[in-house]
Amino acid sequence: MKILIVRHGDPDYERDSLTPKGWREARLLARRLVPLPIDAFYVSPLGRAKDTASCTLEEKGAAFTECEWLAEFTPPWVQRPDLEPGKRIVAWDWLPAQWLERPHLMDREHWFQEPCFVEAGVEQAYRHVIRAFDQLLATHGYQREGLYYKALRPNHDTICLFCHFGIQGVLLSHLLNISPMQLWQGCVAAPSSVTTLTTEERREGVAVFRMSSFGDISHLYAGEEPPSPAARFCECYTDFQDRHD
Repeated sequence: MKILIVRHGDPDYERDSLTPKGWREARLLARRLVPLPIDAFYVSPLGRAKDTASCTLEEKGAAFTECEWLAEFTPPWVQRPDLEPGKRIVAWDWLPAQWLERPHLMDREHWFQEPCFVEAGVEQAYRHVIRAFDQLLATHGYQREGLYYKALRPNHDTICLFCHFGIQGVLLSHLLNISPMQLWQGCVAAPSSVTTLTTEERREGVAVFRMSSFGDISHLYAGEEPPSPAARFCECYTDFQDRHD
C-alpha cells in the first residue's frame, strides 16, 4: 500500500484559499498526480487544501472524502514557556533553543508531557487524529497493532491525502514512531509538495511504512515554478527580508 501526503499550495491564509502562485502550483501538481493509479482521495475541510485538491480531482474526474481530522493541527494553542503571559501559539511553533533544551520533546512517548502541552490538551488532540487515521488505514486492510500494522488485506492500493504541514507531522510521527517535534522542527514540506510512504511486509502479516520521499516538489521544477518560501525561516539572521518569527 502507498500513501501520498500532499501539502496545499501557496496559501492565502486570510481567505483560506490559494494565492495566484498557489493555483499555478496546484495545476502543476495535477499534471503529476492525474496519471497515477490513485484509488482514494481524502481531503482536509479547509479551503486551501480543497482548492489544491480541486485541480487534480476535476481533471481526474475523481470523488473524494472530506475528513475533519485532516484539518491543520491548530486547536491546541499553547502558552510556550518563553512567551509573555497570555500569548499563545500553535503547538509546533518553537525556537530551536527552547525545544532542543527539553530532551523529552524528542521522545515519542513523552513529548506531549511538556507542561504547556498538557495545559492545552495537545495529547488528546493528537490521539484523536491518529485514531481516525488508523481507522482509515484499517478500511484499506492495515490494522494498527503496537508499533506496526497487521496486513489483514495486503494490497497495492494508493491513497492520497490533501492536508497541511502541521497535521502531516502528526501523521508521519505515528507511521514512523517518532516524536512529531522532530518533524515539525527538522523538516520543511514546501507548498504543494508530495511525501510518499509505502508498506513493507518482510514477514507475512507484519507491515511497516517506510518513507521514500519527503516534501518532493519535482513537479514545480518541471514547470519552471520556483518553490514557495512558506514554512521557511531566514537562512541567515541578516536576511531581514525573510521570516524570523
